[in-house]
Amino acid sequence: MSRIGKQPVTVPAGVEVIIDGNAVTVKGPKGELAREFSPMMTIVQEGEEIIVSRPNDSREAKSLHGLTRTLVSNMVEGVSNGYSKKLQLVGVGYRAALKGKDLEMQLGFSHPVLVEAPENITFEVPSQTEIIVSGISKEQVGQVAANIRKWRKPEPYKGKGIRYEGEHVRRKVGKAGKD
Repeated sequence: MSRIGKQPVTVPAGVEVIIDGNAVTVKGPKGELAREFSPMMTIVQEGEEIIVSRPNDSREAKSLHGLTRTLVSNMVEGVSNGYSKKLQLVGVGYRAALKGKDLEMQLGFSHPVLVEAPENITFEVPSQTEIIVSGISKEQVGQVAANIRKWRKPEPYKGKGIRYEGEHVRRKVGKAGKD
């Protein structure tokens, strides 16, 4: 059995879990998330814990066991605490600003880049070179942050671009540094 899949998911106070067959709905102080899981998994709530098990020992069920448990855990964590990713803009003239709920960035193009905020996602801009993407779905927060980063990935020669906070960009020397 999967080591991760064996661990029960603890449901904190203020979070309500509704299990209807393979559909799981989690409601909490930050919002509501719903997801349909594979019919190979059995999801049961016992008191303040959610237990994910697999009735058969097929290879597919083994690979889905830990994944299903982690997805349920992420849903519970998201509606209780939420998720956020921080991005940094590095480069001369690179800056970001909020335009209503949307994000407007100057990234060296001849035009500003406008990123619309999807439902359940909020942007914060504490300074012109920092962006915080927040939401209740870990998957959605990560995807929106990746889409923003895709506009200007960090390049290895000058280090310019959009990077995650704490991301290290390995620098290259270039032609002039041959000495």
